[in-house]
Amino acid sequence: MASQFSGVLQLTDLDDFITPSQECIKPVKIEKKEGKSLAKIQIEDDGSYFQVNQDGGKKKLEKAKISLNDCLACSGCITSAESVLIMQQSHEEFLKVLHNNKVGATEQKVVVVSVSPQSRASLAARYDLSSSEAGRKLTAFFKGLGVDHVFDTSFSRTFSLLESQREFVERFQRKEHDNKSLPMMTSACPGWICYAEKTHGEFILPYISTTRSPQQMMGSLVKDYFAERQGLSPQQIYHVAVMPCFDKKLEASRSDFYLDKAETREVDCVLTSGEVQKMLEEKNMSLGDVESAPPDELFSSVSGDEFLSHAGSGSGGYLHHVFTYAAKQLFGEDVKELTYKTLRNKDFQEVTIEKDGEVLLCFASTYGFRNIQNLVQKLKRGKSPYHFVEVMACPSGCLNGGGQLKPLPGQSAKELLQKVEKLYKSERPLSPEDDVRVAELYHSWLHSVGEERAKDLLHTKYHTVEKMTNGLTMKW
Repeated sequence: MASQFSGVLQLTDLDDFITPSQECIKPVKIEKKEGKSLAKIQIEDDGSYFQVNQDGGKKKLEKAKISLNDCLACSGCITSAESVLIMQQSHEEFLKVLHNNKVGATEQKVVVVSVSPQSRASLAARYDLSSSEAGRKLTAFFKGLGVDHVFDTSFSRTFSLLESQREFVERFQRKEHDNKSLPMMTSACPGWICYAEKTHGEFILPYISTTRSPQQMMGSLVKDYFAERQGLSPQQIYHVAVMPCFDKKLEASRSDFYLDKAETREVDCVLTSGEVQKMLEEKNMSLGDVESAPPDELFSSVSGDEFLSHAGSGSGGYLHHVFTYAAKQLFGEDVKELTYKTLRNKDFQEVTIEKDGEVLLCFASTYGFRNIQNLVQKLKRGKSPYHFVEVMACPSGCLNGGGQLKPLPGQSAKELLQKVEKLYKSERPLSPEDDVRVAELYHSWLHSVGEERAKDLLHTKYHTVEKMTNGLTMKW
């Protein structure tokens, strides 16, 4: 399985877009004192930093605590050989909020946890449960800790799929007079977005869908609709998302998803599947032994006690749903089953629809950094044949995210991934257009706030990050 942040954000010994010289700009903390001459910094074999004064005395330097905002404000790497300490996005911070609630702290929070279906499948695989069983047991586990509501991001993903469908059709219809409307590239993967902003900037960003990811759709639902319904201010809610990917922590910390007026983020904390497993271990608990609790139906895709999902890939099914919708809306074609053609490798696949020898739609799914690089280079050379691309930074997509549980001793990564995929696919799919409760929310919530506000709640923006121009980043 992948490790930590996605491949496009890691330093490797390959010739990736981040060079080893682009290390974090705040690796150590140095206290400046007036009247003192400059000291030297010495790096020991174990990686420790020492300040060496002119008299020969040494002082060990404290590592700086770097927030996610610091990382995103830098045009270098997200993770480097230096330790990047993420303070606010941790299970310790989550448990601290729950503890403060229990001891009657002045600032009480309504705690909401939104669990992704990929995380549910990963934990189900570890404990030999069905995905729905894992979902019900996770609901009970979190509520036992003091969480007030547990939701399912398959529900918010329905909004993402519907908005992606509509956005694609609108882009396709203006392609003749807008050469940057197609291909439309998905926006649900924050590793891909970060890479696009920092590496290709103004060239690539117009192609990227403005539709929010399921995580941030749930952020809108919880901090806007749910808050108003409960008579709460957004700041009174502590919203946690459980995700398969460390990059989702970066997404939650983006300034675009900070509510200035309420002075709070739409998603306060992101925990990975592995961090939830760590919480279970710290409490000497097995998820299999936890009593089940019925899912909270307000923002969950369920039928009775069973969780529902969406057809298509384990990364959200964007290609599947946009393709079938566009074929019907644009060409009157009912596509019952998609035929995927594998190109360079299993992480680069293509789907087309033809009529009378003419290609009407050509879609692709592109996972992993190397495939993403090839796609971008094709686009730059004007050689891309695609109308739509589902882009994910991790090889094999979100089910193989860096935050998922690791294989047990004697279990290969491939075996575990196959088990997780099978569990994920076992959930009954629900067509986005058939979700009655989502349709009701479009009418009761989004129509009532006005067109501009609704667009803000469902869509986002991207920003070119200027590259560093110091000599260390040059390839000699």
